[in-house]
Amino acid sequence: MSLPYIDVPGSGTHELPPLLVHGIPEDAVREEIVERAAALVEIEDMITGAPEADMAHRRLDLALHLTDQYYGLLSHWAWGDSVLEWIRQCEITFAATSALRPLLSNDIWPHAARSSFVDLLLEKHVPTPGVSLDKAVGTRLTFRQPPPIDCCSNHFLFFLNGRLACAAYETWARMSPESAGHLPPNRFHFEIHDLRQN
Repeated sequence: MSLPYIDVPGSGTHELPPLLVHGIPEDAVREEIVERAAALVEIEDMITGAPEADMAHRRLDLALHLTDQYYGLLSHWAWGDSVLEWIRQCEITFAATSALRPLLSNDIWPHAARSSFVDLLLEKHVPTPGVSLDKAVGTRLTFRQPPPIDCCSNHFLFFLNGRLACAAYETWARMSPESAGHLPPNRFHFEIHDLRQN
């Protein structure tokens, strides 16, 4: 069952703070990450049974694949960090605007919850190339800072990252009472500023 839209007083459009999309941390230099991924491949003895002549090539291929997986983790983390900061700014805007302030109150039904802002981004079809918003927010909820690749096992990068992030998001979204509703997308406007370097 879909949640109802929150009844926003009046008929005008409310301006929300801009969503500032940050890129992956500047210290994530690809060559260094590939070297660290290669060390991870070596430590975890991920390649077995291959002819010795093919080992170096297969190690490099696997290190490059791990690097791509890790960059995906960093991209999701950066998007999630940007979205959570935007939600905080939106909550400040709601608290400072008399028409919007009551919408965050648990005393009304339905009311806005933090996950309502993520739903608003989804309903506004905010472009997030290669990034799933729920996974992005879940990744940021899981890690206060982006973890270095050395802290990630190959199993985490290949299998667990997506599941863990989605579970974190679902748990966070369920922290709101069931009376939380959607923010009507036609009643809110905001700009998106892409601050990524590349």
